[in-house]
Amino acid sequence: MIIARHLYITILAATFSLSVLACRDKTTHGAASTQKGIRILKDGLTFPWDITLSKDGYLWMTEREGKILRIDPSTGKTVFSFTINEVESRGEGGLLGMALHPHFLNNGLLYVVYDYNSNDGYREKLVCYTYTGNALVKPIVLLDGVHAAGIHNGSRLWITDEASPKIFMSTGDASNQSLPQQTNTLNGKILRVNIDGTIPSDNPFPNNPVWSFGHRNPQGLVLAGNILYASEHGPNGEDEVNIIEKGRNYGWPNVEGPCNGDEIAFCKANNVKEPIWSSGDNTIAVCGLDYYNNDRITAWKNSLLMVTLKNSSLRQLKLSSDRRTITDVKTFLKDDYGRLRDVCVSPDGKVYICTSNGDNDKLIEISNLP
Repeated sequence: MIIARHLYITILAATFSLSVLACRDKTTHGAASTQKGIRILKDGLTFPWDITLSKDGYLWMTEREGKILRIDPSTGKTVFSFTINEVESRGEGGLLGMALHPHFLNNGLLYVVYDYNSNDGYREKLVCYTYTGNALVKPIVLLDGVHAAGIHNGSRLWITDEASPKIFMSTGDASNQSLPQQTNTLNGKILRVNIDGTIPSDNPFPNNPVWSFGHRNPQGLVLAGNILYASEHGPNGEDEVNIIEKGRNYGWPNVEGPCNGDEIAFCKANNVKEPIWSSGDNTIAVCGLDYYNNDRITAWKNSLLMVTLKNSSLRQLKLSSDRRTITDVKTFLKDDYGRLRDVCVSPDGKVYICTSNGDNDKLIEISNLP
C-alpha cells in the first residue's frame, strides 16, 4: 500500500513537471495568449530596432548589433536570419531602419540603413539587398557618407507604392547641431531618393537628396495617403510629430517644438513648419510611428500609433478627418514592457511592437484594444 502511494505521488509529480515545461515552451515560442488581446510573440531579442511586414504575412526585423530576422507571426519562430558583419554598433548606432520594395515578393529587394567604420570615421549608409534562395545577397550601396555617432542617427525608411517608387530616409544630427540647417549636408534631414539611389528630378534642391531639413533626431516615419508624418526627439521636452513637406525647414537647433518667444523671428524668416503635436515640457522619447485605419480596433481608426522609449508607452494620436491635425491623445501599455522602439500595423489590423531594453527584448502582438 505504501509502495503504491509513493508510486502515485511520483507519477503525479512527473506529470506536473511535464505540464510546467510544456507551458514554458509554449510561452517562449509565442503561442500563449495573455489578457487584453496581447501576446508575447517572441522574446530573447537584443535591441530590435525596426519591424516591417511583407505581403506574404511574415515579419522582418532588424537588431541594432547587425542581425536581420524573418519571423513567422503565427508561431513567433525565426525562419531566417542574416548578420551584416560590417555593422558597428556604437551607443545608439548600428543596424537601424529597414523597408521592403513594394514588389518585394517578386524582386526580393530589401533596404536597410546601418552605421559602420569608414576611412572617414563613423558613417551611415543606405544599402539594398536581394532576398533569394533563402539568402540576402548582392548588396548595393545607394547612399553613403551620412555622419554617425553614438546618438542621434535617425533612421527610418519609407518606400512609396507607386509606378516609380521613392525612398524616404530620416537622419539625425549625429550630435552636431551645425548640420541640420545646412542643406548641402545629409544630417538632420528627411532624404528622398529613387529606388536605385539616384536623385529625383523634382526634389526641392537640384541634385540633392534633401527633402526637408532642420531635424534633430527623427525616428518614426509613415506615409498615410499623401501625407508623410515623422516623429522626432526633442532636447529637453518638445518631442514632436511633424507633417513633412517638400523643402520645408523644421527649425532645429534654433526652434524647439512650436514657434514661441525668441524663436518667432527665426520661424518667420525661415518659413519654419511647426509640429502638429508636441510633448511640451515632458520628454517621452518618441520613436516608431505607423498609421491605423482598420475595423479590428475601431477606437483606433484614423490614428497615428507611436511608441515611446523614456515614457515606455504606446500612444494613440487621433487624427482629424483631413488628417492634418491631432484631436486627441490616449496612452496604452504604460510601463508594462519597458522601452518601446517600433510599431507596425498589419493589413488585418493587428499591431506589432518591439521593446528596446537590451535584456530579453520582446516582440509583442496586439489583436484587441489593450
